[in-house]
Amino acid sequence: MIIQYKISGEGKEALIQVIRSARKSIGLEVRAGGEVFARIPGRLSDRELKKFLEEHKGWIFDKVRLSKEREEKRKAVDAPRLGEMTAAQTVRMKERFLERVRHYSGLMGVAVGRVTVRSQKSRWGSCSAKGNLNFNYLLYFLPEELLDYVVVHELAHRRHMNHSGEFWAEVGRYFPDYKKCRRELKEIKLRSD
Repeated sequence: MIIQYKISGEGKEALIQVIRSARKSIGLEVRAGGEVFARIPGRLSDRELKKFLEEHKGWIFDKVRLSKEREEKRKAVDAPRLGEMTAAQTVRMKERFLERVRHYSGLMGVAVGRVTVRSQKSRWGSCSAKGNLNFNYLLYFLPEELLDYVVVHELAHRRHMNHSGEFWAEVGRYFPDYKKCRRELKEIKLRSD
């Protein structure tokens, strides 16, 4: 059973991580920096997988190239590494996140679980099914509107654990300028300590 597959052609190559699950169709994802993932049905044969990936290698190479170009243009956040911050700085940072979560969760009428601030490699924030919120510490060093947008985004997941139209309507209800903030965050480089 294939867990990685390398495609090559036109002087290029890409290594694809294969993730099997209960899904019904094949999904391709190219992450920032050019990492490629194929999410496939658990029963898909290796032969069918290889055929699909070879048929789509032009698309994969284009997306990897675009992803790498976008990553090179992204701006870095002028911030110390999380491990280099003093205990007092860490406390102030956590308090700011908690204050913004309290403010918006009160406005939105949603309950939350634990709030965690840490260095995350690929996300600005996340919300678990239990209502636990995780935030990337780099948000602390960005304009407050970007932090607020991520807080509202994650709190909206307390009502909609997806990115449906209803979800975005909920975000827009409490943060009308969310599209501008989304664009700005896409231009900022994430890093992991």
